[in-house]
Amino acid sequence: MRWAQPTTSGRWRPLVSKAMVSATPVPSAPAVPWPAPMARSPLDATVALPGSKSLTNRALVLAALSDGPSTITVPLRARDTLLMVAALRALGVVIEDTGTPFGAWHVVPRRLAGPAEIDCGLAGTVMRFLPPLASLADGVVRFDGDEHARLRPMGPMITALRDLGVTVEDGGRHSLPFSVVGSSRVTGGPVTLDASGSSQFVSGLLLAGSRYDRGVDVRHQGRRVPSYPHIAMTVEQLRLRGVEVDVRGPDRWALRPGPIRAADVTVEPDLSNAAPFLAAALVTGGTVTVPGWPRHTQQAGDNLRDLLASMGAGVELGDAGLVVRGAGRILGIDADLHDVGELTPVIAALCALADGPSHLVGIAHLRGHETDRLAALSTQLNALGGAVVQTADGLDIRPSPLHGGVFRTYDDHRVAQAAAVVGLAVPGIEIDDIATTAKTYPDFPEAWLALLGAETTPA
Repeated sequence: MRWAQPTTSGRWRPLVSKAMVSATPVPSAPAVPWPAPMARSPLDATVALPGSKSLTNRALVLAALSDGPSTITVPLRARDTLLMVAALRALGVVIEDTGTPFGAWHVVPRRLAGPAEIDCGLAGTVMRFLPPLASLADGVVRFDGDEHARLRPMGPMITALRDLGVTVEDGGRHSLPFSVVGSSRVTGGPVTLDASGSSQFVSGLLLAGSRYDRGVDVRHQGRRVPSYPHIAMTVEQLRLRGVEVDVRGPDRWALRPGPIRAADVTVEPDLSNAAPFLAAALVTGGTVTVPGWPRHTQQAGDNLRDLLASMGAGVELGDAGLVVRGAGRILGIDADLHDVGELTPVIAALCALADGPSHLVGIAHLRGHETDRLAALSTQLNALGGAVVQTADGLDIRPSPLHGGVFRTYDDHRVAQAAAVVGLAVPGIEIDDIATTAKTYPDFPEAWLALLGAETTPA
């Protein structure tokens, strides 16, 4: 049985035996396509996951606004969370690495102040969680990010902040780059916005809203909010810190003004990052175990249990963690992934390898993620011989023999993980930029190779 485990710095690495080491390095630059390894036999592996990005970044924002110091243990240390740390430090928050065995950040709130430059990268949590916080700073806070980040929806957040009395300078673009002109306080109160493009608009306002003079009363008006479990996660984390949240139906959330109580937290494993590893059990007809799977969680990744079971897997949650067993075939599915859109790329990869047609719906909002994920998946799978059709709000996928080729990732970590899953069953798959997985999973290529017992060498 093969394992992946944490280093003393809190990063996660595969445990590779000497028999698995060769002279084949893992490319770190997108200029060198990465040959995705095929599975040689059914797996029998245990994979220990890094911490949740969603929980880490929520914990960082709440710690920065809390009434005292707090410690975040086993946080995810990946591009999205390191960008959040850098942004909060730029605003004056003290964040120290404690150097404990599995890693922790000690956060000491300070008066928020500009001028500050915030690099959002491609992180939706940074570009959408921090503008409401920056409105509490004294001074100008400028936001920008990667080139594609300028295409990600930001209009509802910018408009909502203006409706709350915050000055936002964006040159009429309603997107990055823009500046928040903080004045140390926000009046707050009721605000209506269309959050059908991202649940992060709601979460961002809620995370900072209790620090506004009148609190905040967020009202969604538009199509159904996607990724709803992430809002539930935000509400749970606020309540954990003593914030009163009144959930008034599926489209309204009210916070009274008041302090955010400091709280030490241990971050759960990132369940969405389990998707490619658990999918490997189905593709290979083997068994994959993820230890530490929480019995209660708001993470969207917990829905993998039902999704993989519907595709023919045996799924068991017990003392050992979550155990997924493949049955030697993959069933096609009809699934509404509206609330769990981040799982779509890996699920689509499984559907492309299934023995029946699949219909994935409720995911039109994925066109506004790190890339247009629906276009990326259909284009790349079809280039390999697939039969994928985009619909108004999803993908129709029919069985079709796949062949090798270069799988483009479009700087999207989830698309890269999907490509790795396809490579388990299809010879000759090369991933053009495997390094993009570092956005939320440091050392993913090494962990993937270790999972399969493939040849690798330490960096």
